[in-house]
Amino acid sequence: MNAIMVSELEFSYGDAGVLCGVSFSVEEGSMCALLGKNGSGKTTLFGCMLGLLGGYSGSIMIDGAEAKSLSPQALSQRAAYVPQAHNPVFNYSALDMVLMGRANGIRVFGAPSKADVAKAETAMERMGIAELRDRGFLHLSGGERQLVLIARAIAQGANIFIMDEPTSGLDFGNRLLVMRTIRSLTNEGRTVLFSTHEPQQALDHADRLIALADGTAAAEGIPGEVLDSALIERLYGVHADIAAVSGRRVLLPPMTEL
Repeated sequence: MNAIMVSELEFSYGDAGVLCGVSFSVEEGSMCALLGKNGSGKTTLFGCMLGLLGGYSGSIMIDGAEAKSLSPQALSQRAAYVPQAHNPVFNYSALDMVLMGRANGIRVFGAPSKADVAKAETAMERMGIAELRDRGFLHLSGGERQLVLIARAIAQGANIFIMDEPTSGLDFGNRLLVMRTIRSLTNEGRTVLFSTHEPQQALDHADRLIALADGTAAAEGIPGEVLDSALIERLYGVHADIAAVSGRRVLLPPMTEL
């Protein structure tokens, strides 16, 4: 079953076309990488999927329902967004940040219930960050912040996670930690669509790859089958070979001439 299905999606900012007939699907319980350079349409695509950008044509099905037909609350119950960076004005505690994921079930001017707090605490325990609950979010490391944001998405109660470059700005160890954490979510049946600038990340972690180039879906399929030198050159304008090393597909960028 497909958790996400996008069909013939078109979107423009005025006369400037950004998405042109984009179609793809993401299977339930899978981890899908959205690959493309800056300006390829990744952020616009996410905006349409999350109900932040209207006026598109085509169809976006989220968990079996047309996104346009869903209220913001109903959409948030199906899909949770994890940004690449988040700097709140106030230094909320990590627990308060996770509790914000429960907002779709709290009445206007209402307060989180004991059940909401329990779900937030459970999400933090699931992410292995329970000890951070009283720490100020702005005082956390980049990796810790990202885990808090993922915990917030878990607390939201959605089964689909849309992540915008979840490892951007993280060091090597935290990148691996976050990617392994994302994989554990799909092992539990959740669906993850994440954007990345790193082709190797798609090769190492994703079940499926969608490549955007100039607002169109340049390729879709199993990363090891569709990601080749020709696609890299189309996406980024550079040549790079992909070789099999100890059973692993590895990107080999050309050496820089001195």
